[in-house]
Amino acid sequence: VKELLENAIDAGATEIKLIIRDSGRALIQVADNGCGMSGTDARLAFERHATSKIREAGDLFAIRTLGFRGEALASIAAVAQVQIKTRKHEEELGTMIEIEGASFKNQSPCSCPAGTSIAIKNLFFNVPARRNFLKSNTAEFRHIVEEFQRVALVYHDVGFWLHNNDKPMFALRPSSLKQRIVALMGNHFANRLIPVSETVPEAEISGFIGKPEFAKKTRGEQFFFVNKRFIRNPYLHHAIDGAYKELIPHEAHPYYFIYLSVDPNTIDINIHPTKTEVNFQHNQLIYTVVRSAVKKALGKFSVAPSLDFDAEQGINITAPPPGYIPKEPRIKVDPDYNPFSQPSGAMPDQARKPVDKNWQKLYKTDVSAQSSMLLRTNQDEPEKDSGETARPAAENNQMMQVNGRFIITRVRSGLMIIDQHHAHQRIIYDRLLEKFSASRPGSQQNMFPQTVSFSPANADILREIYPDLQLLGFVIEPLAINTFVVNGMPADMDNEDPGELLEKIIDNYKKNLVDLKSDRKTNLALSMARQLAIRPGKTLSNDEMLAIVNELFASKVPEVAPDGSPTLKIITLDEISKIFKNKD
Repeated sequence: VKELLENAIDAGATEIKLIIRDSGRALIQVADNGCGMSGTDARLAFERHATSKIREAGDLFAIRTLGFRGEALASIAAVAQVQIKTRKHEEELGTMIEIEGASFKNQSPCSCPAGTSIAIKNLFFNVPARRNFLKSNTAEFRHIVEEFQRVALVYHDVGFWLHNNDKPMFALRPSSLKQRIVALMGNHFANRLIPVSETVPEAEISGFIGKPEFAKKTRGEQFFFVNKRFIRNPYLHHAIDGAYKELIPHEAHPYYFIYLSVDPNTIDINIHPTKTEVNFQHNQLIYTVVRSAVKKALGKFSVAPSLDFDAEQGINITAPPPGYIPKEPRIKVDPDYNPFSQPSGAMPDQARKPVDKNWQKLYKTDVSAQSSMLLRTNQDEPEKDSGETARPAAENNQMMQVNGRFIITRVRSGLMIIDQHHAHQRIIYDRLLEKFSASRPGSQQNMFPQTVSFSPANADILREIYPDLQLLGFVIEPLAINTFVVNGMPADMDNEDPGELLEKIIDNYKKNLVDLKSDRKTNLALSMARQLAIRPGKTLSNDEMLAIVNELFASKVPEVAPDGSPTLKIITLDEISKIFKNKD
């Protein structure tokens, strides 16, 4: 996909269509309106090391095209069935060539639009071991979308279309860079971008970076381009991360879309087969320029936010798919209720109660979904045996919180210190696993369904995990390519913002895919537990701390969090005595 898209760009195309079937196994087709080829050039294009993009050795030091080796088409034709139709604009008839497993089958004149259309069918049909090495359809299509994104993000003045299994996935018209980013990554990116622009004699930097408050736990939307070519360079990534130092948490990662233009003579892109690694002649200088440009952009943003004159004009309403009918919100109504059934002047019993003079105590200043989850009682649940772990003394209901992170309570053998964040993770994790096995999950229907948009990669993950989200009480329906409608939320999460909650769950899910080897349900439960657990620094009341302790010791494994982190530590009286050297 990468090579075919880059060939279309090098041909000067302004419209490029990518058609995929069965995640590329059955068909990968790229059609463009570029310059096209003659019959002779089309035949030579499939020879090894044949290219028209360089003519002498000196051209290697001033490469402006994306391709130049002449290896891609020959390699593809060796492992697939290939058909190419191409016509130059000044010619009336085009050429069709068919190749199967590196064997030339047919070449004949044909009628076709100006430009080139190349179809790769039955990939690895003659290499079954390599075909079996392919991953799942979801994973392979995700890789295809990533390559599509990288090309579309650079050439925002070119129209791109992507169809998967005869369904339109992207329809990107030529637009500004910011509009292209929003179209690819989701509408929620529109207000999260900060422009970057810097010009020095050695380089020119442009693009956008993410606002610090939207940094993520995973390195998702991080794109660095050099001379319109996507690269991976840890050295320059470190420069950008350094510019965000002290603005984001230690484990958070900013997203960015940085475009660097330098003299082709000062870089070497021919050091990696995929051309994603670059050697700079002035490494330290480029590092300093990139870091300074990002810090300057962050400084301007923190001083004065700017108006967005580059936003899409008009109202952006995503068109629902054909036949989509929104669900009517469920509202409980008492058909027997009569507001005039009371005698005139009568008041309900509650209204006759004296007014509480301490009315201010009725309102808490820190109310959230986390607090409501903390105060859930377990009076109806039988206490579970927690093994050898000592429970807090039954008569001791007084807890103490230290530094907004730890709960200290008395046990028979001494003192117990509980990490409130890890303990709450264990509680939520166990609760979610129970929901997976429940026959009817509790769900709170939204009175007003909320529309949420995601990047293509996150949208694919949401489709993958939706069956399990449904078991937890989420009610989600697809609306467009990367847009969904949230009609319902789990009953104990109805105060959460659906878009933010789902986005953070997906980020945690992706991180767990790298860090842990677990099944989908376990991964999802851990992702949600990490997101919903109370954060360090939150002040808890005595009742909330007591609720955490009671629910923690109702777990089968209260000693550790789902990720293996310890939840508690007991300091015995003997250990305390040794600290103070008590010899009595």
